[in-house]
Amino acid sequence: MRFTALLQRVPGISQRMLTLTLRHLERDGLVARTAFAEVPPRVEYELTAVGRTLIEPAVALAEWAVEHNPDIERSHRAYDSRGD
Repeated sequence: MRFTALLQRVPGISQRMLTLTLRHLERDGLVARTAFAEVPPRVEYELTAVGRTLIEPAVALAEWAVEHNPDIERSHRAYDSRGD
């Protein structure tokens, strides 16, 4: 996926934070970066084999977050109402 496509698909992330995150993921061996010698330059990112092993746990975590979001919001309201 190209950088701009990633930037559009991740709500609220800045260009700088996405760049730093992709560099860390590449360093960890989870993402591969391919630069094409074109004008203008084109760069694409893809999950490596190791990165793809994270898909299932990430989906499970996202499903857990959706399921428990009402509980989390309730906790936020209770905490915020205490005025700590």
